[in-house]
Amino acid sequence: MKVDKLVVGILETNCYIVSNNKECIIIDPGDDFELIKKYIEDNNLKAKGILITHYHFDHIQALEKCINYYKVPVIDYKNNIKIPGFDFEIIETKGHHYTSVSYYFKEIQSMFVGDFIFKESIGRIDLEGADENEMLNSLKKIVQYPNEVIIYPGHGEQTYLKYEKENNPYLKEVK
Repeated sequence: MKVDKLVVGILETNCYIVSNNKECIIIDPGDDFELIKKYIEDNNLKAKGILITHYHFDHIQALEKCINYYKVPVIDYKNNIKIPGFDFEIIETKGHHYTSVSYYFKEIQSMFVGDFIFKESIGRIDLEGADENEMLNSLKKIVQYPNEVIIYPGHGEQTYLKYEKENNPYLKEVK
């Protein structure tokens, strides 16, 4: 499996394309549908599904266009559809938003977390739909995963769970 990042929209949201044997899934099509489409076409990929980490506008602006063009299922906090060739666990990670989930791909030790965790920080909990207690519960879940897990956030650079356990003040509190 291969992970590629496209930075889309005015808030520079990370849209990830996870590919496996010329098939792919799109994670958080935040904007710039034409850029997403071009990447998939240039790499001769066939879209098989869309994963949404949460329903803030900057993570879903190209969602309808992706659904209409690719005619693939959408996986989010409400459903758990299996996509052949892509084995992942859906983890409820509320806190930043009540729709927040993370996707853990054990085979490649990768977790796509949306705005739940960032390098040395966490997502905002002062917005509508956020909840500080839910965030704490979600952080307690995440620290149970292997240190080697690569964290792919909704904005900014990737990090490792081990690094976050050691350097993120919010994760250090829940060890």
